[in-house]
Amino acid sequence: MTVRRRVVLAVGANLGDRLGTLQGCVEAIGTLPDTDVLAISPVYETAPVGGPPQPDYLNAVLIAATGLGPRDLLEAAHRLEAEFGRVRAERFGPRTLDIDIISYAAQVSSDPVLTLPHPRAHERAFVLAPWHDIDADATVPGRGPVRDLLAGLGAGGIRRRPDMVLRLPEVLPPPRVLPPPKAGPSAEVT
Repeated sequence: MTVRRRVVLAVGANLGDRLGTLQGCVEAIGTLPDTDVLAISPVYETAPVGGPPQPDYLNAVLIAATGLGPRDLLEAAHRLEAEFGRVRAERFGPRTLDIDIISYAAQVSSDPVLTLPHPRAHERAFVLAPWHDIDADATVPGRGPVRDLLAGLGAGGIRRRPDMVLRLPEVLPPPRVLPPPKAGPSAEVT
């Protein structure tokens, strides 16, 4: 049996059909091996942080359970970003899709490939506000409670969009397996 870990993912898009891309992202994450999306925050519209002039983002936070290890999850996130047309041309540049691993099973790691928790999560209201919406008791490992971090930042530059809603992926019931026909005259092919 695979051990599943609780992960917090931040998703954002500021190019193309932003809401459609985020919904597609939620559904794609739900199809990753041994991964279920458990909760989705409300959608926020946010001003870009750093980088060149660009359109506003739509952002949300997902809580998922996954059997993927941290690096496998990161690779899967990068693959999904590419499938949605992300091009890594410039740091903090516009993007069709951005998926950040904010927290992985509350681990703390300074691995340069995947720093956990996300090294700037505690500074970003567009991560903290939606995360707090779906987990009021959340904590950024090594930084403190999300509610306190958010209170210290304020909500400038972010706006909740109640007219935009992301939905959990539909979980289809397992296929129904019919029993084999009973032997006898009615089972014969004529």
